[in-house]
Amino acid sequence: MGKILLGGAAAIAAIVVALLAVLFLWPAGPERKPALADSAPLQPVTRASVVIAPAAIALSAIRDAMEAQAPRDLSGKRENPLGQLLQNAELGWTINRGALALGGRPEGLTVVTPLNGTFRLTGQIGAQVGNQVGAITGALGGLLNESLGKQMGDLTGRALDQRAEVRGNVTMNVRPAILPNWRIEPNLSGQANIGDANLSVLGARINLSREVKPLIDRAVGEQMAALQARIRNNPAIEVAARREWTKMCRSIPLGKAAPGVPDLWLEVRPVRAVAAQPRIDAAAVTLTVGVQAETRITPAESKPDCPFPATLDIVPPMEQGRVAIGVPIDVPFTEVNKLIEAQLKGKTFPEDGSGAVAVTINRATVAASGDRLLITLGVKAAEKKSWFGFGADATVHVWGKPELDRAKQVLRLTAIELDVDSETAFGLLGAAARAAIPYLKDALAEHARIDLKPFAANARRSIEAAIADFRKGGEGVQVDAAVIDLRLAGIEYDAKTLRVIAEADGTVKVAISALPQ
Repeated sequence: MGKILLGGAAAIAAIVVALLAVLFLWPAGPERKPALADSAPLQPVTRASVVIAPAAIALSAIRDAMEAQAPRDLSGKRENPLGQLLQNAELGWTINRGALALGGRPEGLTVVTPLNGTFRLTGQIGAQVGNQVGAITGALGGLLNESLGKQMGDLTGRALDQRAEVRGNVTMNVRPAILPNWRIEPNLSGQANIGDANLSVLGARINLSREVKPLIDRAVGEQMAALQARIRNNPAIEVAARREWTKMCRSIPLGKAAPGVPDLWLEVRPVRAVAAQPRIDAAAVTLTVGVQAETRITPAESKPDCPFPATLDIVPPMEQGRVAIGVPIDVPFTEVNKLIEAQLKGKTFPEDGSGAVAVTINRATVAASGDRLLITLGVKAAEKKSWFGFGADATVHVWGKPELDRAKQVLRLTAIELDVDSETAFGLLGAAARAAIPYLKDALAEHARIDLKPFAANARRSIEAAIADFRKGGEGVQVDAAVIDLRLAGIEYDAKTLRVIAEADGTVKVAISALPQ
C-alpha cells in the first residue's frame, strides 16, 4: 500500500514538474505585434486667433484735448455799417470763449462753450448829418438859439467811439466715425448764439447782434473746419495700432512640452485688423478694434513677417473685450508612454481580488495606428483557484480609440478590444484566464488615460506671460488683459507625435484717460 502511495506521489510530482517546465522553461515564441496602419505625418498647423479690444476714451480726455487745441478768442470787424451817418466807420468785436462742456449720448457728442465779449463802433459823424442839422436850425429860426445851432453844427467830423457788452454761446455737435485709412472723421457741425446788443447813434438804433452774427458764424465755421481737418489728419490711431501690431508679431517661448524634448515657440502673426464704429455714452467714446492672427507651434524661435495693413476693415459691432488664442501642443509618444505607464504599471486586476485570475501590469506602451491606438501591455497572470496557483508572463495587445475628455482635460481610450492574437496569451491558464479578459478591458477603460493638465497649464502660463506685455500701457492708458480659461479643443496624431489643440480665452479692455496734446 505504501509503495502505491509513493508511486502516486511521484507521478503527481512528475506532472507538476512537467507543467512548471511548460509554463516557465518552455521557450516562448517570438512576440507577434499586430501590424500598424499608416498614420499621415502631422502637418505644420496654423490656428486662427482673435483679440478684440474696446478702448474707452473718457469724455474728460477728449475735452482736455479740445481745450488745448480750440482757440480761446475770436475777433473781427465790419466796415461802415451805417452808410452816410458815419465816415470811416468800423464795427469790431472781440469775443472770448469759456470752458468747454462735453455731453455724450448714443447719437453723438455735444460741445457747448459760453461766449463773452465786446462790440465797438468807431467813426466820424458825416457831413450829411451836419447839413441836415444846419437846415433844421435855419428852419426853426428863433426857436433855437444860435449857440445850440452852432453846437449841433459842430457834430460834423466828430469822432464816435461806443461799446456794448455781448454774451452768447457756441454749440457744436460731433458724430465721430472711423475710416478705413485709420483716421477719424469727426463730422462737426454747430452754430453761434449771440444775445441782443444794441447801440443808439444820433437817434439811429443799431442791432449789433444782427449786424455781426453772420460774420461770427463764418469765423466759427472756419475754426470748426480747421479743427475737423486736424482731427481727420491726425495719425494717432494708426501710430498706436502700428506699435501694438509690432508687439504682437513675434514668437513666444512655450518651454518644453515634455522632459527631454526641445523648447517650443508659439509664433503669432497678425494678418487682419478690423474695427467697429464708435459707441458713445455719458462717460466715454468707445472704439473697438480687433486683430486676427495666425498662430502655430515652431521648434525654434522664428521671425514672422507681419506687414501692417494699409486698410482697416470696418465691421458691424463686435463682441466686447475678447481674447481667443489657439495653441497646438505637440507631445511625443515617448512621453505619452511614460504617462500611460505611470497610470497602469503595478496595478493588479480585478482590483477587488474577486477573479479566478489576477493580472498584474508590468509595462505599457502606446503606438498610433490609423484612427486607433495600440496599447502593448507586459502582464503577469496568476491562477488563484487551484491549489497550485500557476502563473505566466505574457504580452497583450489592446486596441482602443482615443477620445478627448474636454471637461477633465484627459485623453481616454474607448471601444477597447483585445487583439485576436493576444487571446492566446492567456491560453496556458485556460478558461479561468480567459475569464479575466473582461476585467482587463474594464480596467483599461478606467485607467488607460493620459492626463493633459500639465501641458495645458504650461501653455496657459506662456500665454499669460505674453498677454502681460499688452498690459504695459503708456501714459494715460490703462490696459486690463487676462486669461480666464484654457480648454482643449481636439486631438490628432501621427506615428511619433500626439497633438492636442488648446484654445485660450481671455478678456481685454483699454481705458484712456489722457490723449496726446
